[in-house]
Amino acid sequence: MFSTQYHHHSLSRRRFLIYSGLGVVALGVNACGGSNVPATPLPASTAVAAPITAASTVTAPAQDAALTFSLTARATEMPILPGAATRVLSYAAAVEAGDPAAVSAVPGSYLGPIVRVERGATVTARLRNELDTPTNVHWHGLIVPAEADGQPANVVAPGAEADYTFTVNNRPGTYWFHPHPHGHTAEQAYRGLAGLVIVSDPEETALGLPAGAQDIPLVLQDRKFDADNQFVFIAGGMAGMMDQMMGVLGDRILVNGQPDVVLPVATQPYRLRLLNGSNARIFKLGWSTGAPLTVLATDGGLLAAPATVPYVMLAPGERIELWADFGPAAVGDEIKLVSLAYEGVEAGGMGMMMGEPPLPNGAAFDVMTFAVTEPAQSTLTLPAALLPVAALVVGEAVNATSPRPFIFAMGDAMNWTINGRTYEMDVVADDERVRFGDVEVWEFSNEMAAPAAAGAMAGMDHSAHAQHGATPAGDNSMRDFMAHPVHVHGVQFQVVSREVDDAQRAAWETVKDGLVDQGWKDTVLVMPGERVRVVTRFDGYRGLYLIHCHNLEHEDGGMMRHFEVE
Repeated sequence: MFSTQYHHHSLSRRRFLIYSGLGVVALGVNACGGSNVPATPLPASTAVAAPITAASTVTAPAQDAALTFSLTARATEMPILPGAATRVLSYAAAVEAGDPAAVSAVPGSYLGPIVRVERGATVTARLRNELDTPTNVHWHGLIVPAEADGQPANVVAPGAEADYTFTVNNRPGTYWFHPHPHGHTAEQAYRGLAGLVIVSDPEETALGLPAGAQDIPLVLQDRKFDADNQFVFIAGGMAGMMDQMMGVLGDRILVNGQPDVVLPVATQPYRLRLLNGSNARIFKLGWSTGAPLTVLATDGGLLAAPATVPYVMLAPGERIELWADFGPAAVGDEIKLVSLAYEGVEAGGMGMMMGEPPLPNGAAFDVMTFAVTEPAQSTLTLPAALLPVAALVVGEAVNATSPRPFIFAMGDAMNWTINGRTYEMDVVADDERVRFGDVEVWEFSNEMAAPAAAGAMAGMDHSAHAQHGATPAGDNSMRDFMAHPVHVHGVQFQVVSREVDDAQRAAWETVKDGLVDQGWKDTVLVMPGERVRVVTRFDGYRGLYLIHCHNLEHEDGGMMRHFEVE
């Protein structure tokens, strides 16, 4: 798979602890579990990652295991850079009932825990809030009852507790969880609150994919640090205004909470589970060798068959799983996972007025290094087929000829809106109601400016956008035109189509081949000038759920709305 023409560097940079498999597996110099070479001790460890899972299309296992665990959100310190420890927010967890090995702490990292469950299990997570602000937990990608979804109206006060109970009905995959209090989501996630839920079942296990130490979760994040090694969330002055409006971008890339990661691997296949846990950064992931990527899974779990792509676009909240075979490499080789250059995430005048951040979206940089440190014998081969993905039929949708529109744009008050509206805690408009059991087509449109009027949006197709005040793509107003990763709670969906305005097409061409839309999704990247249509069935639970931009500063800035399944 990989060319062997690499630059060789020593492994003198800090090495990397990663936790996966049935317990906590330390991968130091000995990447393969069979080696007797001791791992080099680390000054700090890491872990967490997540591709995810989709709607219920796989037969549930017979067992109905139960798991209850505590989850304490608290402030602590963690060594990340040389010198002073960094003040972070983190979850501490402990199993109260069920398999003690189902919840793994991640020593030395602000990320975690990792929760491992079988499909069909009943889970109760008992959140205790030891922060000085309200918080809650959103189970990103899991189909859970509305009262367990961790919505802004349901927060846990400082010093209080709350239980989240649900049955795991999703397909096998890797999900994640993070806080969702309105106005505080971005900062709490930025400072460290995130963990994983890895779901498995017998059908997935029977595929014989890489497991144990060869099944590696990788959380990709960017962060800014001050001179004392402390996170810089919203900077002061004009830079802070840009952070709030455009989204916080860091200039240090962290993998599982650590910088400059070098992961020792053996000459064998690996399953890499990647989560973009950043607030606003969008990655264009590729191999430094120029080799294509082999995709096993998207947000909703395994695809029907592996897909080969030249690179992968990974927006905040999205997950991807890769088959990475280091078998053809030689001991001593190093292969980098990189983010390639691209264009088109931002258009308009605001970003130019405020100046670019040190590492802007679209810049090229290294993400991490895989160092081939030992030979290994492996009989694993890439399966030709993975798990069936039941396709939803657009023609069966109740609105097949008039998709429900969602216009993501900047409003007249320089705020982020959906259909001209900002978030309202206790409001559901008439056009934000759906019927339980219905199949619907939704269209996500990324427009330069919000509709002048928000009423009568249901049933409006793209041809009507201009009638509602959408600014032409060529308008030079000071309104920004940014990419929006759209996340929908309570369902998984399938991508039907993408269209892009001619004015934005040239930039879109630099990312289009990495928009992996196969399988089930819960988060989809919508580029400037793009219209993405998705189809979904509302057969999970009744109640209030959310649709929002997963650029967390956009979400906190109002680009979020309820919809009600009734």
